[in-house]
Amino acid sequence: MRVSEAQLSVGNEELDGTDHVPLLSDTSGHKRPLTVRGARTRDSLVAAARVVFERDGFLASRLTDITAEAHCATGSFYTYFANKEEILQAVIQGAESEMLHPGMPRLEPEDQSPEAVIAASNAAYVAAYKKNAKLMVILEQLAASDPKFRQLRARRSQAFANRNTRAIKDLQDRGLADPTLDPYVAAFALSAMVGRMAYIVFCLGEDISEERLVETLTRLWVNALRLK
Repeated sequence: MRVSEAQLSVGNEELDGTDHVPLLSDTSGHKRPLTVRGARTRDSLVAAARVVFERDGFLASRLTDITAEAHCATGSFYTYFANKEEILQAVIQGAESEMLHPGMPRLEPEDQSPEAVIAASNAAYVAAYKKNAKLMVILEQLAASDPKFRQLRARRSQAFANRNTRAIKDLQDRGLADPTLDPYVAAFALSAMVGRMAYIVFCLGEDISEERLVETLTRLWVNALRLK
């Protein structure tokens, strides 16, 4: 059960593949290296860009900072990227799988109760968010300044909310969750709670331990759904 920008699975049912979840990155128009050496140079630039963006912020960063960090000439940058926005897309692509799809831990059959699945999913999401917290700040900046990116995030949230809605409805149909809850509103509210709390703790620096955060988020999910 992934609880923020991800799929939610209950019991033995994996609710994936039903909704198309758009990627946050689009590198389809980027130039591709033709040699192994070129691939190394491009990878070095992308790694350097992430360092610079996380250190200085996307808006304040400069192309010269990226090339200096990568120890390469400015001309090498323009071999693969047209501008700062393009290389940001490459940075997001490189982190997207881990950051937004951290993976559902495998649980033993006897441990696959809804509460155990929620706890494991919360732990996976929070750990991935903590590891990528500086990049998540950049995504927040981008969403505030780029309407197209903001709309893309909204479509992603909608797709994940649809998955979580079906999972909550499944719990209700099985008599395991509060049948009076609107599953769609509950899916949005609970997912937003997890994502926002991760932002507050790992991006804004609120002094809450990872363990206590996961435990509390899980308890709030369980209490909100009135899981049996």
